Amino acid sequence: MSSTSAIEGTGRRVGLDRDDVVGRALQLVEVEGPAALTMRRLAAELDVTTTTVYWHVGSRDELIEAVIRLHSRRQAAQPLPGDTPHERIMSAVRLVWDNAIEHPALTSLAHQNGLTPVLGHPVEVTLVRELEAAGVHGQAAADGLRSILMTISGFLVAALRDRSAVPESRRAETLWAEVDDPGISPATVTALTADADLPALFEATMRAVVASHLPTEETP
Repeated sequence: MSSTSAIEGTGRRVGLDRDDVVGRALQLVEVEGPAALTMRRLAAELDVTTTTVYWHVGSRDELIEAVIRLHSRRQAAQPLPGDTPHERIMSAVRLVWDNAIEHPALTSLAHQNGLTPVLGHPVEVTLVRELEAAGVHGQAAADGLRSILMTISGFLVAALRDRSAVPESRRAETLWAEVDDPGISPATVTALTADADLPALFEATMRAVVASHLPTEETP
């Protein structure tokens, strides 16, 4: 590395800062997945030495946390449409869903490194603020937040699972097709053999969950 591009003895490159390194790392994860994020690969992407990368971000664990925090801040900075707390809570709920579906590599990276709470915390703060604006406080607000988050998590497990890992003979749809129970109508069995419309089911379920935690006057 030439003297014009580096500060001698520091491992720093002129014009490169920590934000540049973290931002490029985030892009690398988005495009190629969590496994692509190595210090050597990141250094090559930035055209610097691995020493320079370590100088800016510390350890790989620190880098991963910085990547997750950057993504979480970007997520929380997105506008939440709605004229009422209920509408804005639903906007936040959709934001969590959309970001997890659209950025599966970052969702996976956070999960693999015990950073899922860090990833979601800024939006959780927004949700609690809107619950309070709707008149929900204290334990009721805590219960409301946890209920909302646990319901979202359940849907995301279903949406992000690898269906190819389950043999067709063991899939729920196939098992339901084999049910012959006089207490269950053929129409119900047929419906259960079809794929679920997860986005529509998510929307309907979340509306009901959110409404159950709000005062009646806040429920549409």
